[in-house]
Amino acid sequence: MSASQEVSFAFQPLLSTRTGRVIAVEALPMPSTGTIHTLLKAASRAGQLTQTDVALAGHAVLAAEDQDPAVPLHINVLASTAAHPDDLLKYLAPALRHSGRHSRDVTLEIGTPFCQARRVDLLAGIAKLRAEGFRIALDGIGDGDVPLALLAEAAPDMIKISSKLLAGLPDDPAALAMLDALAHLAIRTETKLAAVNVGNNIQLVALSRLGVRVAQGEYLEDSIEDTGLMRALAEAAANRVTAVKPPRVTDFLNPAMMLPVTATADEVRETFANRPDINGVVLVDEAWRPQWSIDRSRFLLIVAGPYGHALHAKRGAARHADKPLLIDREATGMELLELVGDTDWERTGDDVVVTDEAGRCVGVVRVTEVIRGVADMKVEQAASLNPLTRLPGTDAVAREVDRRIQDGQMFVIAWLDVDSFKTVNDSLGFAAGDDLIRAFGRTVAEAAVNMPSVMVGHVGGDDFLLVTDLDEISSLATTLLDTEWSAEGMPVTVSLASLVCGTNSVTSYREASQLLAPLKQQAKAVSGSSWVLGRPGTDRVDILRGRAAPRGPQLSSA
Repeated sequence: MSASQEVSFAFQPLLSTRTGRVIAVEALPMPSTGTIHTLLKAASRAGQLTQTDVALAGHAVLAAEDQDPAVPLHINVLASTAAHPDDLLKYLAPALRHSGRHSRDVTLEIGTPFCQARRVDLLAGIAKLRAEGFRIALDGIGDGDVPLALLAEAAPDMIKISSKLLAGLPDDPAALAMLDALAHLAIRTETKLAAVNVGNNIQLVALSRLGVRVAQGEYLEDSIEDTGLMRALAEAAANRVTAVKPPRVTDFLNPAMMLPVTATADEVRETFANRPDINGVVLVDEAWRPQWSIDRSRFLLIVAGPYGHALHAKRGAARHADKPLLIDREATGMELLELVGDTDWERTGDDVVVTDEAGRCVGVVRVTEVIRGVADMKVEQAASLNPLTRLPGTDAVAREVDRRIQDGQMFVIAWLDVDSFKTVNDSLGFAAGDDLIRAFGRTVAEAAVNMPSVMVGHVGGDDFLLVTDLDEISSLATTLLDTEWSAEGMPVTVSLASLVCGTNSVTSYREASQLLAPLKQQAKAVSGSSWVLGRPGTDRVDILRGRAAPRGPQLSSA
């Protein structure tokens, strides 16, 4: 209708919070005048709301012709429209045929107001749309009028969280609790959780920590090309306490069976017959860049069927191929699993094609092998965590320090422990001591949540190691030393010894730890909760918190 013809569409990407990859695009209607809400209100007053909404959905599909067909498309429909799906399907079917898209590659984002649709009609409409192959998302969760029961009854493929819930991240405990509850629901129901209008890196990291797998917003659009930044943010959120280096894609690399993109179906069939060990064939261009991927099972089902050989043998094999699942050879195994998790369920068993910086095929990875490798890594990681605090141990801290030294960074390594911890165990019992250490570890970890450069390790007993940037050690120390520590009512003090390591001032974790050890003893010589700071190459030790003991010429108050 005319209202929809006056609307153009912008395509906003949906990004994985863990890998920074674009996993879908959403078609956002842009009226030539006013807003989409104004247009829909006018259509409602004219009694044309459903017709207008249906037309907008169809035009969104047609407008997406210039978008990469391999990237799934999200389009918006009102709950009242979804409750009467026949008109919507009548309009979408020809639009999909014209654009060459399949319904399984389209997610219908059902949005507010939900009060205008009878629950039984909406559920029946969702069931019919899903039976036609469409995926279903529920939009506006947290600010709209979507009934909570609908989240369970509709079993959506995606839940989209309102930006109103993001405003308080990461400090608002109520927002955190609500997002955490939604994350648990998503895990239990195998639903993807998405956040809209993400506004900054702090929100992005917090969302990734909470298990929100998808994010979108104008702020993130500028970061699409900077996947290194997105990946770093995701790793900071997902791997802050990771003690084991995650396996890389190249750890599972297998040779790829490549054929030219012009290969016929008969040539591919013969290749499969001669090579029972391969799962698929990659069709490449003259520069060895992958263009198509052919899965053994799906291909043989086609050509081995009735008249299959006669119909397909001499024709191009690309007719029965899919766009390849591609991943860079520098990616990690976790990133590969994210890629597979974000693709169509029918292709989760496909080989993933690994490419170099020029886009050339260097091999393939089998998902089952990566799953085993990541599972082994997780077992090793779990074994390396301290059982009391679930924080990584010495090995993880050593790797982090050596990495910073190798990268030529300035950093601070600090040793934190409880004063007279043996007295706590001897007078109150080991259970009280364990409770104190758990609280200690929890407070240290929580203090580091908003500090992306901080790594916390529990290296045994009451000893903790911190690795951080110079500009974050002060606020971290303030949080830890201002806390009134106690064990079952008995006051406890703590000591913090920090070593500021300038570029090239230390050569290894071993050397840094040797220089830190005497600083720990000097911190304990300061009464009360204390903080001392030293630097390699000098005997000067600054007391930043606490009172120096008498006759301590080696210490100087700062």
